[in-house]
Amino acid sequence: MAKIHQTFVCQSCGAVYNRWRGRCEACNGWNTIVEEAPSAPGQAGPAATRPSRNRGRVFPLEGLTGEAKEAPRIPSGIGELDRVTGGGFVRGSVILLGGDPGIGKSTLLMQASAAMAGTGERVAYISGEEAVGQVRLRAERLGLSTRPVQLAAETNVEDIVETLSQGRPPALAIIDSIQTMWTETVESAPGTVTQVRSSAQALIRFAKTTGTAVILVGHVTKDGQIAGPRVVEHMVDAVASFEGDQGHHFRILRAVKNRFGPTDEIGVFEMTDAGLSEVPNPSALFLAGRDHQAAGTAVFAGMEGTRPLLVEIQALVAPSSLGMPRRAVVGWDPNRLSMVLAVLEAHGGIRLGSHDVYLNVAGGLRITEPAADLAVAAALVSSLSGAVLPPETVYFGEIGLSGAIRPVAQAGSRLKEAQKLGFAKALIPQGRGEGEKALAVETLRHIADLVAGISAGAPRRGSGQRGRQQARYADEEM
Repeated sequence: MAKIHQTFVCQSCGAVYNRWRGRCEACNGWNTIVEEAPSAPGQAGPAATRPSRNRGRVFPLEGLTGEAKEAPRIPSGIGELDRVTGGGFVRGSVILLGGDPGIGKSTLLMQASAAMAGTGERVAYISGEEAVGQVRLRAERLGLSTRPVQLAAETNVEDIVETLSQGRPPALAIIDSIQTMWTETVESAPGTVTQVRSSAQALIRFAKTTGTAVILVGHVTKDGQIAGPRVVEHMVDAVASFEGDQGHHFRILRAVKNRFGPTDEIGVFEMTDAGLSEVPNPSALFLAGRDHQAAGTAVFAGMEGTRPLLVEIQALVAPSSLGMPRRAVVGWDPNRLSMVLAVLEAHGGIRLGSHDVYLNVAGGLRITEPAADLAVAAALVSSLSGAVLPPETVYFGEIGLSGAIRPVAQAGSRLKEAQKLGFAKALIPQGRGEGEKALAVETLRHIADLVAGISAGAPRRGSGQRGRQQARYADEEM
């Protein structure tokens, strides 16, 4: 009788061990290793690795030359969603959608499925977490109860595949969520690494053989990562993240991986009483309610894929009574802020070692490109000196460790977006945008030029304690 070996699998990274351990050596996670029953011979899973006795078949090899056909797409009916996917859903593709609980994933997918069903396509919505009645209540609240979307509450993958295979294959199938699915080929509890991997593999096989576009909803951990094994992200064709903050009314759909489209595009939505509405001009949304007379604010002209976005950078520099001053950042890289502060102190003559620094990207947007260095530096110097930056000016540029301001890509698109929103001036690196006639452009070579320009407008006298403090900072630290 064959001996059955125990298998212990990490629920975070999928690493397999022959005995239990407290810490996973692959991902350094504690208490993430769980014992899972091995698969029976002939079944799918890590244990079914016996070599096949067949020699296999010979298939033809082709060259690089030939006619390349674009993958057929199905428009979702939502422009922002089509922008992120690259023009619509590709037939036979599998998309993994992640996001925080309550962020609006189910609402977005319900609206997309209803829009596609309204065009005559067959759309199936399979819920593993909610009953059919709950899904109907959401559709009724969104005003989509009359759309011909096929609903079901099921978690068995074999039953789902067999049901969807009946009749005309659906154009879109939504699985909410993949962590609740289970397959009979694996003797493990739903949500474990083996079950998630095997269930996803069965659904991917169904999508490739029938041409159905499948969307898998994935839970998100406390770190913001999609829960489950990382191997699932490599199995699917696209990975999208639905981001947002409960304190703000807008949501951002960002593509992390996309085999059939770009990975740097974003879709912006606004959460309303009637569901998610598209935001055709996100810059106006992020700049709404801006205080033009407040020091420490600068407008950054950024890029998200091919879309220019203008956002407000807010900085607050205040004297600290702590031995280790605080550095709090929301919406930007904290390491990048530390670098900008060091450059300002080394090459700009700004002493911030005894000050608390708070930086925030207004609206909850997260910025990743280094082109925001110049806007961040301008906001920091403005907050320290008390000088109010011109409200009709935008900033963008990368700051090097030597203090030099380096050019960034797509300067023309940034300037055109700023001119469209009524801005009259731009401070940018030298070498980019000098030929633009849309608005007045002032080029900067070094961070000292920026500090000198802002300190020239710093208040020297003021009434009250705030005015005296700002004057003292401008005199002592500029």
